[in-house]
Amino acid sequence: MLVVVSWRCAIAVDVGGTFTDLAVVGTDGRRHTAKVPSVPSDPSQGVLDVLDVLAGELAMTASALLARCDRFVHGSTVATNALLTGRVARVGLVTSAGFRDSLEIRRGLREDQWDHRAPWPPVLVPRSLRRPVRGRVDASGAEIEQLVVADVDDAIDVFLDQGVESVAVCLLHSYGNPAHERAVAELVRREWPGPLTTVSSELVPHLGEYARTSTTVVNAGLVPLVGEYLGRLAGALEAGGLGGPLLMLQSNGGTVPIDAVSARPVDLVLSGPAAVGGATRRLTSDGATLVTMEIGGTSCDVAVAVDGSVPVVDGLVVGGYHLDVPAVDVHTIGAGGGTIAHIDATGFLHVGPDGAGAEPGPACYGRGGSEPTATDAHLVLGRLRPGPYAGGSIELDESLARRAIAERIAEPLGLEVDEAAIGILTLLEEHLRHAVETITIQRGRDPRSMTMVAAGGAGGLHGSRIARALGCRRLVVPAEAGVFCALGMLDSDLRRDVSRSTVGRLDDLGAVGVLDLLADEQDRTNALIGAEWPDGVAATSTWYADLRYPGQMWSVRVSVDPAATTVSLRTAFEQEYARRYGHVQASGEVEITGVGVVALGAIGLAPAVVLETTDLPVPIERRRCWLDPTSGWQEVPVYAGADLGAGATLEGPFVIEDRTTTVLGGIGDRAVVGAGGDLEVELA
Repeated sequence: MLVVVSWRCAIAVDVGGTFTDLAVVGTDGRRHTAKVPSVPSDPSQGVLDVLDVLAGELAMTASALLARCDRFVHGSTVATNALLTGRVARVGLVTSAGFRDSLEIRRGLREDQWDHRAPWPPVLVPRSLRRPVRGRVDASGAEIEQLVVADVDDAIDVFLDQGVESVAVCLLHSYGNPAHERAVAELVRREWPGPLTTVSSELVPHLGEYARTSTTVVNAGLVPLVGEYLGRLAGALEAGGLGGPLLMLQSNGGTVPIDAVSARPVDLVLSGPAAVGGATRRLTSDGATLVTMEIGGTSCDVAVAVDGSVPVVDGLVVGGYHLDVPAVDVHTIGAGGGTIAHIDATGFLHVGPDGAGAEPGPACYGRGGSEPTATDAHLVLGRLRPGPYAGGSIELDESLARRAIAERIAEPLGLEVDEAAIGILTLLEEHLRHAVETITIQRGRDPRSMTMVAAGGAGGLHGSRIARALGCRRLVVPAEAGVFCALGMLDSDLRRDVSRSTVGRLDDLGAVGVLDLLADEQDRTNALIGAEWPDGVAATSTWYADLRYPGQMWSVRVSVDPAATTVSLRTAFEQEYARRYGHVQASGEVEITGVGVVALGAIGLAPAVVLETTDLPVPIERRRCWLDPTSGWQEVPVYAGADLGAGATLEGPFVIEDRTTTVLGGIGDRAVVGAGGDLEVELA
C-alpha cells in the first residue's frame, strides 16, 4: 500500500527470544505489523530487519518510515538474557566492613520451601572483589563511625588490578543517610567515570540490605552490555532518520526515554512482557477480569488484569536474583512454540524449559535445528500449515518435524510419531495450565469468573484447551495477537517510580510527617521527569505508603490522599490487611517503612479501527487436524483471518490462520469477530 505524505505513526518493536515483532499505528488508527526471526548475536539487527520488512510492505524505505515516526517504543530481552546466562560485566562491590558475605548468605528463604536441593544461582561478585570499608551509619541515619578513606583506596587498587569493569557501592543503612556512599562513589568515579558506577542510594534507597545489594550488583553487571546495546540501537535509528523520541519499556509497564534508563538497566529486566498492562487497556471496556496468557516462541507470560490494569509489585526474582524494583505482576515459565521435548535418563518425557530460540529454532524451520519442539508437534498434528510463516521469513517443513520427533521421542518410547506429538502438546499444556493456576488459584482468584486472553504467536493454539480446563467460559484472541506486546507498548504511558524507605511509628510521625516525606519525594519526582520526559507531556502523580505491624517482614501498601489523616491512614492499612490476611490487630501499633510517588504521562490510545462487516465466512480448505483426547482427529474447516470481518461467526471446530498467529477452536465453541478484530469465543 502507498502511504500518503501527511501520514504519521507510532512504532513499537518487541525483541523476543525467537521473533522480533513490530507494530505500527498510524494517525488514521490503522495497524500494521511484521515479524522476523530475532538475531541473538545482535538484537539491534533484528530491529532494523523488521523495519525493512514493514517499510517494504508500505511501499517506502525504512528511513521514510522512521522520519514519519512521532514515538518509537522498544522492549527487549537483552537485560533478561544477560542475567539468565551470566553474561554480565566483571563487578567489584564496595560494602560495609563485616557484611561482605551478605550477598552470598542471601535471605535464608527458598522460593520453594519444599525443595532443599535446588542450587542457588552463582554469586555475581566473587568474594575477592567484595571489598569491605570501615565506617558506619545506623538505622536512624546517624554516623557512629567515620568512613575510612584508605579502605576505599585499597578497594580501588584491587579493582584495577583484577580488571573490574563496573563498580557497585552498597553500604549499610545508606537509605537513611547516603553521605558515606556518596563519598565512596566520588572516589571511585575518579577511575570509573559516568554510569559504570552504581550507587545503591541513587538506584534503590530502600530498607532491606540483601535485596538492595543484589539489585545494585545486578545493575552494575548489566550497565556495560545493555548500555552498549542501547547506544548502538539509538545510533542506528538516529542515522536512519528517526523523527520522534526513542522510549524504552520498563519492568513497571511504563516507558521512559532511552537516555534516562541507560544507567539503570535493572529497570528493563521485564521489558517486553510488562507491555501486558498497555495491551489489556483496549480489552477491559466491559469491566471483566482478564487472565492473559501470552505464549511466544520461548516463554509463556501470565498476568491478571483487574479493573482495567495489571498490578505492579515492588520487587521480582529473575533467575534466582532478587531485584528491588517495581514490576508488572507477571508469572513466566519456559513454555512456548520453540520449547524442546526430550527424554531423560529414566525414560520419562519432558517438555521444557529449554527452547530452540531463534537460532536454530524448531526442527521444522530447516535452519539446522534437530530437537523436537511444540511447533513441530503442531505441524505434525495438522494444526499448522506447512509452508511460509512470519511473512515468508521462515518455511515450515513437516518432514523435518516428523524426523525430529521420530528420532528423539517416538522411537525411544516405542510410539508412533503422531502419538509422540500428542504427548508433547499434552505435557506442554499441563505446564501452561499450572502457570495460570499459580497466578490465579494460588492467590485466591477464581479463574472460572475470568475471561482468558490468549495472545502471542502460539496463544491461539492453546487458549481454548487451557481456558476450558480452568473453567473459563469466555476466551478472547486479540487482533494481531502475535504482536500483542508490541501493540501494548504503543498504549503504555510514560512512568516514573520514586520511593524511599523510612522506619518509624505511624502515631509518632503522624499524617503531617508522612505527607511531608511524600512532598519531598514529589519534588524529586518533578525534577527527574522534568529532565527526562519529552516536552509537553502532562504528569499525574499518585502517592502511597508502606505500613506494617512491628516485627513483620512484609509491608502493606496503601494509597495516600493529600488530605489524609493519621486515622484514615490506619483505617486504610487495616482494611487492606484484613482483605489479605483475614484479621487485624485492633489496638496494634503500626509502623511506616516507606513512601513513594508514581508519576504517569498519559499516552492517548490511537483511534480504534472498525472492520467492515462480512458475509458468511467461507473456509479456504478443510484439513485433518488432531483436536484433543476426546475429539481426536477431525476434518476441520480452515479460515483466513484476513477474510473475517466484523460479525463473522464460526462454529467449532475451526482453524483460523492469521498474519501473526493461528487459532484452534474446539467442538462446540462459538466465535464471533468483534468490531475491532478481536475474536470473542464462547467455550463449549
